[in-house]
Parts: sequence; C-alpha cells; structure tokens
Amino acid sequence: MKLDSPQKEIYSKERFSALEAQRLAQEIVFGPIVFQVSRLMVKFGIFQLLDDNKNGLTMREISEKTSISEYGVKVLLESSLTIGTIIFREDRFILAKAGWFLLNDKMAKVNMDFNHDVNYLGMFDLEGAILNGKPEGLKVFGNWATIYEGLSELPEQVQKSWFGFDHFYSDCSFEQALDIVFKNPVKTILDVGGNTGRFAMKCVEYDNEVNVTIMDLPQQLEMMRKNVSNTIGKERIHGHGANLLDNTTAFPKGFDIIWMSQFLDCFSEQEVTSILSRASNSMGKDSKLYIMETFWDRQRFETASYCLAQISLYFTALANGNSKMYYSYDMERCVRDANLEVEEIVDGLGLGHSIMICKKK
Repeated sequence: MKLDSPQKEIYSKERFSALEAQRLAQEIVFGPIVFQVSRLMVKFGIFQLLDDNKNGLTMREISEKTSISEYGVKVLLESSLTIGTIIFREDRFILAKAGWFLLNDKMAKVNMDFNHDVNYLGMFDLEGAILNGKPEGLKVFGNWATIYEGLSELPEQVQKSWFGFDHFYSDCSFEQALDIVFKNPVKTILDVGGNTGRFAMKCVEYDNEVNVTIMDLPQQLEMMRKNVSNTIGKERIHGHGANLLDNTTAFPKGFDIIWMSQFLDCFSEQEVTSILSRASNSMGKDSKLYIMETFWDRQRFETASYCLAQISLYFTALANGNSKMYYSYDMERCVRDANLEVEEIVDGLGLGHSIMICKKK
C-alpha cells in the first residue's frame, strides 16, 4: 500500500499518548453503548433543549421538558457527560461541541440513521462475513445474496435511511460532476448502476439534447421509472436491464460516455475488473469512462478517511460480503487490467468525491 499526504503523515506514526490510547481503547469497547446513548440524546430532544438554552438546564428541568423519568434522564446525562457531548457546570448541563455536531451536522445525522437502521443489527455478524466472504448480516432483513436484490423490499425506515445516505453523498457532487462530463459535447450517456435516476435527471436538465440510458437490475429500473415519471426530460431517460455480476452480460455499444457513480464500490476487485473489461469492449476510440468514487486515500480531511474506512464494513457485513470504499491505487490497477488507462483524476468534488476519467489503451 502506498499513502500520499496528508494520510502518510497521519497514519505512519503513533498518534496518541499512553493515556489517550487507553481512553480510546475503552471508547472502542463501549462503542455500541456510546452510539445508542448519543442517538437517544438526539431523538429525545435533549441536545436540542440544551442548544435552545445556552445557559444550561438542570436534570429535573430536562426530565420535565422531555417527559422522560429522572432515572432515564440521569443515565443518559451521566453517560453523555463522560462521552464528552455535554458539560456540567453549576448544577446545569450544557451542550458541548461534539453534541452540537451530532445535532446540527447533516453528515452526522445521515451517518447515524444509516448505522442505526441499516447496519446496527447486521454488524453482529461481521465476523462471519469476513470469514465466509458473504454478507452474513443481511439475514436480519431477508434472504438475498446482496442487499441490492432486496432494496425495494427492505422495511420503509431502512429504505429511507439507505437512500438518504446514498443520495446525501452523491447529490452534493453532481453539479461539479456535470461541468466535467459536459465539458465537451455529449449526445449519449450510459449510466451504469443509475439506481433511482437522480443523476440521469440532472443530465437531461443540464443539456436538452442528451439521452441517458440507465443500466441496472430490472427491479431497480422499476423504481427508477416511478421516480422520473413526472420530471422534465423523462422521454430522454431510458432503461437497460442487466445483472452485471453475470460475466456474460455485455454492455450496449454506441455511447459517448459511460458513467459509474458510487457503483464500483459495490463489487469485489475481480468483479470490478470484469465490469470494466466489458465496458471497455463496448467503447469506441473516442468514448470516455467516468468513475466517481470517494477514495479513502484521496481525502482532504482525515475525518473523511475515517468515515469511509468504517463504511467499508457495511459492504462486508450487509451489502455483498466482498467490496469496500476503494483505495485509489487498487482502482487504477483494475482500470489497467481492463485494457483502459486513467487519463486524469479530478479530486475535491462535493464531500470528497473524485472522478477517474478513463479511455481505451
């Protein structure tokens, strides 16, 4: 593995004193409890109460305002105090910076909902998933080989948190991505793994001539068609049903651009190489392939790298058992093995996306 700055400086040396490391070890072993306490401090409105009352509130006042017993409030407050999300001063509890972020940072909310509704129960089977190479945690929702097959059948709240997570990270990158995709004239785009059609809708809105074909599982295309049914330009959004895990599934030809956004992280390296090889076989000499991903090693801030490395375990335990948030050099190797070459990498889109622009060798 090769690390560039700033990750090289951060991950190549010990970051904690002995006491800090001891504290971190205990935070890790009590992680599930810390998570649930913090989630309930948001859900029960306690963080919001403290944010609204800058001078703080007593335990009794919090109990009265939330209609939660003093016992319930006490155990949550005492835990939160030691976690560091609140402060205790002159018999009053005051919101700390970490609590403020849990309350107000949209990324924290999206990640919390995703981890509670989608990941929490399934993570109990992470060990089996790593040993067996299968998403053993997925059985908490149903008997599918991958979560994508059952996405339309997941419980409503689980779907809401899954799509909320997926859309939050992709949508904020789309505007910048469109400027890159349409830098030169484009007539046809193949959106591989286009999901509910959000990027396709952005494309036909951005350019009144472009046609976008979404290549995805048939059940996903049904969801896409419902989603785009009342939008402007829907007649220029098409569907092409395919199971890309089937190595015999060929890509349709004749597209100026093949677009893959937050898609290849759903597959193992071997599967990625197979998919890219089939994409390469469908490309003309002037075609381009755009891969938009959040590579954990190309992040500006270490917190983003931390989040992405943890999100990888969702793929292990629940999604498919063999994919992850990719290390950029691994993706480049897959690109080369598929008879393609990386022409350019554009970093810093949205909340940490990069676009690999590829062409045929």
